[in-house]
Amino acid sequence: MYFIFSKLLYFLITPFFWVCCLLVSGLISKQPKIKKRFFIASAAVFLIFSNPLLLRRFAGYWNYPPVQVSGKYSCAILLGGFASEKGNGKGYFNESCDRFIEATELKTTGTISHVLISSGNSSLRPDGFREADWVKTQLLKFNVPDSAILVEHDSRNTFENAEFSKKVLQARHLQPPYLLVTGAYHMRRALYIFKKAGVPVIPYPAEYFSVNKSFSFEELIPQPGILSAWNTYTKEVIGYAMSSFK
Repeated sequence: MYFIFSKLLYFLITPFFWVCCLLVSGLISKQPKIKKRFFIASAAVFLIFSNPLLLRRFAGYWNYPPVQVSGKYSCAILLGGFASEKGNGKGYFNESCDRFIEATELKTTGTISHVLISSGNSSLRPDGFREADWVKTQLLKFNVPDSAILVEHDSRNTFENAEFSKKVLQARHLQPPYLLVTGAYHMRRALYIFKKAGVPVIPYPAEYFSVNKSFSFEELIPQPGILSAWNTYTKEVIGYAMSSFK
């Protein structure tokens, strides 16, 4: 039930939804003054959340800073979301694949001895594509030994990532702390949830959105594509707040 509720809530909190909602409300309103207010509100929300400069500033604040690790670790927990399903049921790497690259490098350099892929099927179709199973085939192509790959393919969200990963790690008697590999924008929420679940982890963020410090006047020009990035950050902020209530 929580899984379905979170999917619905995510849709309702996205800036794109509110732009459309306010616009439609303006179109169907019969009173000119109220119609005008809805249109102004819709335009204001669009201008705010399509502003590249505002996104860059917020991303610079929210993204978990880069971390340098030393020593050896028994395992890196690699959270999914970087592979998507093709029409033929197979997978492909999407724009979030940097976390896969980082985890693979940790293994090939000997920083970790095992990789735990934690990702099931986050769609509402339970028999669909399971990311962790496909990712394992890709790690094998990079000559990562089968014995060093752990798979957790039942989780549907970050709460289940933590819960199910803990069981796998305990069953394999791998000693903590573990490296937690996920996107920099997702790390704050993931780190909080894993620690709350009693899984000792050290953050190892990847996949940074551009946080270029040099100012450009082009950043003042609204870009519709920025809305999708705000959808991600809105989900993370609301998800972080809700994590304390679960």
